[in-house]
Amino acid sequence: MMASLLTGNFIELITLFAIVFIHECGHAAAAALLGCRVLSIQMLPFGGVAVIEDAGNITARREIIIALAGPFQNMLMVGVVFLLKYGDLGDPLFLDYIIQGNLLIALFNLLPVLPLDGGKIVQALVSLAAPYYTTLMWTYRISILCSAGVILVAVGRWFTGDYGLPLNILLIGIFLFYSNVTDYRNIPYRFIRFLMNRDSAFNRHAATGSLAQPIISFPAKPLETILRLLKRERYHMIYVMNRQGRIMAVLPEQRIIGSYFKQDTDKL
Repeated sequence: MMASLLTGNFIELITLFAIVFIHECGHAAAAALLGCRVLSIQMLPFGGVAVIEDAGNITARREIIIALAGPFQNMLMVGVVFLLKYGDLGDPLFLDYIIQGNLLIALFNLLPVLPLDGGKIVQALVSLAAPYYTTLMWTYRISILCSAGVILVAVGRWFTGDYGLPLNILLIGIFLFYSNVTDYRNIPYRFIRFLMNRDSAFNRHAATGSLAQPIISFPAKPLETILRLLKRERYHMIYVMNRQGRIMAVLPEQRIIGSYFKQDTDKL
């Protein structure tokens, strides 16, 4: 901000922060309308973050809607500015700057890399088909690789000598890499929270009368291995089979989850 004052670009900087703030307000408004609790909107040097509490009621569909609400605000702002330009209202150069800023922020956020909106959309879509634990592991691993790739591209351009160090690209890469590594380390806690909120999944499927998806297991299989097969938008029944292929028991997923937490409590 001090540099923007010295270079005479303070208005442009404040405009970008306003665009980012409205973008994050779009996420917050969509989350609130869908019944999710918005904890805060944080404005950071690299952009904004709408912190939303996941109480187990954020389905994949809701997560996609919340993620798209931010870029949607950017498109609305672009439409309003085009109307201003059409009516010959305002400084054309400044209006063009607002359009470019909105398009840049919207397109950047739609990149399929976590924790950007595009990455959240991809993660939600993958969770519809793959087990939730596997979805978390691989989407964050791929995002870490992509973030490291951004850093390497920035450093590579510097070493080639064709360009100076692209500091903005480097800082964005470092921010994405740090964020993804932190979230990757927190996957066990996020998965535990997912298991603790599985009653809401049962209630949704009981209300709609949808069929439970079976999971085949053997008696000696660790409980955690079974739970890692649970899907976000499905309710499961676990069929315990012996080596001869006969069904020994049919258990609802809550029974397995309860035994898993009891097992951990007994260890403590």
